[in-house]
Amino acid sequence: MSWTAPNLQNQHCFFGRKGGVSKGEFAGLNVSPKGCADEKELAQNLSLVAKFFDLEKKNLALLNQGVSAEVFYIEQPSRFELTGDGMVTDKPNIILGLRTADCAPILLEDKQNNIIGAAHAGWRGALGGVIENTIDLMIKKGADLQNITAAVGPCIAQKSYEVDDVFYQTFTAKDKNYEKYFAYKKNKHFQFDLECFCIDKLKSYGVKNVEASGCDTYANEDEYYSFRRFTHKGMVKSNGGFAAQMSAIVMRK
Repeated sequence: MSWTAPNLQNQHCFFGRKGGVSKGEFAGLNVSPKGCADEKELAQNLSLVAKFFDLEKKNLALLNQGVSAEVFYIEQPSRFELTGDGMVTDKPNIILGLRTADCAPILLEDKQNNIIGAAHAGWRGALGGVIENTIDLMIKKGADLQNITAAVGPCIAQKSYEVDDVFYQTFTAKDKNYEKYFAYKKNKHFQFDLECFCIDKLKSYGVKNVEASGCDTYANEDEYYSFRRFTHKGMVKSNGGFAAQMSAIVMRK
């Protein structure tokens, strides 16, 4: 299942797992370099993503993603040459692509000033400022905060995201008000609302127009890849490989 946000005007898509060439346990539109069976399979899936935008694979900008708050301005598309978790561009026909499998993909735009952005918001990146840093770089490149709209794509939902007390303390030590994103479960375990945390981060920074998919990547096995589900099923490869879906946005002038 794919999702497009009603508030974004630039061509974009939060892809699900369906529609790709990958076979086996990670069947579908798997765009993870470590999770694909071979480079040919990955190349075919990336080409399918680009084809959705009527462009070629060479137009894709992809990062070596991690858990950082590092954001890059993209003038020329490259794949896996830069290490970070956010991108911004004002150049047409560059597809900003994010790979996720429970983390929150966030796509942003200032349609009036022709600036787009993409942020990979796992809990560490979201807590560390990747959302704010992406907005800051958009503004630095000419965006107006009042014009920025954002969409939070499919990610793990609160009901599926059990965390321990150390996780809870990491958030509440930074801001006591963050406890509102946690539902107590039992035995000092909680359930964390990543989607709501990202939405509030965007809104508190001044982005007024925010949409969210409400899709749970963990619970919807037929539709989405999920790192946590793979972990629970013992499906993560020895090299740390697992499948991931793509979220992407492109600007046309």
